[in-house]
Amino acid sequence: MGTALTEAEVSAYRERGYLSPLRALSEGEVAGARAAMAATEARVGEPIAGRLNQKPHLILPWVADLIRHPRVLDAVEDVLGPDLFCWGAQFFAKPAGDPAFVSWHQDGTYWGLSSQDVVTAWIALTPSVPESGCMRVVPGTHLSQVPHTDTFAETNMLSRGQEIAVEVRDADAVDVVLQPGEMSLHHVLIFHGSERNRAAWPRVGFAVRYVPTHVRQLSGEKDSATLVRGTDRYGHFEHERAPREEMGAAEMAHHAEVLDRQLAILYRGAEKAGKLGTTPGFR
Repeated sequence: MGTALTEAEVSAYRERGYLSPLRALSEGEVAGARAAMAATEARVGEPIAGRLNQKPHLILPWVADLIRHPRVLDAVEDVLGPDLFCWGAQFFAKPAGDPAFVSWHQDGTYWGLSSQDVVTAWIALTPSVPESGCMRVVPGTHLSQVPHTDTFAETNMLSRGQEIAVEVRDADAVDVVLQPGEMSLHHVLIFHGSERNRAAWPRVGFAVRYVPTHVRQLSGEKDSATLVRGTDRYGHFEHERAPREEMGAAEMAHHAEVLDRQLAILYRGAEKAGKLGTTPGFR
């Protein structure tokens, strides 16, 4: 057991399926991440999106540092144990006034992993509040898997507009309010979604998916992940390489190989969606 969370906080996470808010980054670290993000976007000439936004820690050293941030890992270790992989990471940005929303869904429906021991650390880089379309969760819904349907709604940020096939009462939902530098932890099966950004500022967050090293991919293909803490005693995942330079040739080649393999796993049987730039279940 680590030391970042109290026993009461760990118990609350296990009972409710989420924990928030927790301090992850200092004010200076948030400013540094925002500056690095702006510099990367200036370099590529567009927002970090599409394939560039899938596992960006393999091509951007400053993102590789974020997934290994000690405050983040200390909290995750208290929930999942000392041996940790980063299985995925992605920025989630809603521009000011963006009509995009996320329907109620469970992440674990789509990932093909052997265990529900999966934690997402969602780190706010701008205010994530109801006005800006913060994440919403339904506490206690992480205890079982429910059916989903595909809606293909045009402004839904999910690849197939997937949503749970059970009714969610608005009165049961909780807004996960985060100020810059704060994070939430949420379970892979908790009902969650978000509404459009009605604010005058962008809602920018960074989500990291952590799994203990005993987890494996059930698709029959070898998956890959980044060891961020402890030891891998199981060998279920190929180990991904940390980048030495930003978007270098070797980094881009490694990223392409890893991403092609993971997308093939995630999208098997879902090619009809035709939106390979967005991973199922990510928002």
